[in-house]
Amino acid sequence: MDRVQRAKQFMPFAALKGFEEEIALAEFRPVDKVEFCEDAAEELDRRLREVRPGDMVSLIYYKQTSRGGTYLRRTGMVSRVDLVDRTLTVVKESIPFADLYDIEIT
Repeated sequence: MDRVQRAKQFMPFAALKGFEEEIALAEFRPVDKVEFCEDAAEELDRRLREVRPGDMVSLIYYKQTSRGGTYLRRTGMVSRVDLVDRTLTVVKESIPFADLYDIEIT
């Protein structure tokens, strides 16, 4: 048996195609968006004012999907802070200020 045929014996085999994706979708639990108290909103606003393009940030934000909403964590470099549209762009994803839950400059 040549090496290629022998290597194929040890490749992972998925008997049910798409099974892992279906399991991940079944585990998805939609959650409601958290409303901040005034103190928490002011603290988040203060941290947001310190963010500049080029900063590395780690943030948690709310994202609405077709199956409901969920909180996601993202780490990356800030490419834009738009005060007019009130959005923060991390890498290529634009996140509205209103959807931010937590932000930390790393």
